[in-house]
Amino acid sequence: MKIRAVVLERTGGPLTPCELELAPPGAGEVLVRLHASGVCHSDWNAVDGTAETRCPAVLGHEGAGVVEAIGDGVTRVVVGDHVALSWAPSCGECEECLRDLPQLCSTVWPAMATGGLMDGTPRLSRGGEPVYHYSFLSTFAEACVVPERSCVPIPPDAPFDVAALVGCAVTTGVGAVWRTAGVRPGDRVAVFGCGGVGVSALMAAVAAGAEPVVAVDAAPGKLDVARSFGATHAVLWRGDAEETAEAVRAESEGGVDYAVEATGRPEAMRAAVLSTRPRGAAVLIGIPRADAVLSLPAQTLPRMERRVLGSIYGSSRPERDFPRTLELYRAGRLPLDRLVSHRLLLEEAERGFELMRSGEALRVVLEP
Repeated sequence: MKIRAVVLERTGGPLTPCELELAPPGAGEVLVRLHASGVCHSDWNAVDGTAETRCPAVLGHEGAGVVEAIGDGVTRVVVGDHVALSWAPSCGECEECLRDLPQLCSTVWPAMATGGLMDGTPRLSRGGEPVYHYSFLSTFAEACVVPERSCVPIPPDAPFDVAALVGCAVTTGVGAVWRTAGVRPGDRVAVFGCGGVGVSALMAAVAAGAEPVVAVDAAPGKLDVARSFGATHAVLWRGDAEETAEAVRAESEGGVDYAVEATGRPEAMRAAVLSTRPRGAAVLIGIPRADAVLSLPAQTLPRMERRVLGSIYGSSRPERDFPRTLELYRAGRLPLDRLVSHRLLLEEAERGFELMRSGEALRVVLEP
């Protein structure tokens, strides 16, 4: 079938709206008609080369829509199901999956690097030449073919824009707080970086009963947004890690139990670690450049029992956590709809990146 999509021609190159051919779903695959696609900073990492990506490629890894066709052997969804898409379709059989760590599936990550689906080949083409997938999904399009395990059924009345964001930003932030850290009522929490992922983490900390919840950002406007989502304190970046960490410790009366870092910048990561109190943990969820190095004063780790926790996809299981997160949204405990600050047409993807990078947007959603 022919679909409209936006193609990244090469790393650092243009984003081209064009028509592509989309092959039908094969065995274990699903065709989804997309209704919403989030614009995530991880997509920009493919544009600027932070994350090596095979091109030409259709970006986008936050999507929600309706199942339009299924391949042989598909049992998890049927035609007509509303689904949110997961970019981590764990195999369920490798060592990491059997250790209950599906977010670290050793089958998925090598397959993702090929720019294809699980068999390493793409379903997209243009003029007979392959166009590659991004994180198995490629949601900057009218429709996509994805692995069956990428499809998580959602209630028919769940808003597609909210469900799309649950597919990455929300799950990454909420899961880091609830799954990786296991924040409990009364824990002290700081969130470094108040974009869509950071604000999702902040909402989760508030919902968990953390007190205080300290927001940290270099933009005063982002701190105002964080306060509107429940942050009890706000710290403007002071220019270096040490001074910023000192300010967080002062606001939290001695340091936080968990410092969630959502920028991927080593200086912010360092500040997060230094802002914790004894036995505290920095939870690192931002994606740094491949050559980035985190430098820490080593003595403070054993003497204070400070910990550093990595978190990919919020240590979450999409089939369990997507529905639970949407349930809490519908109950009013997670105001996820407030994350969507801009809605654009599919062809305006480049404008979406401009809004994201300028800090003007909290989250942009493309609507085919």
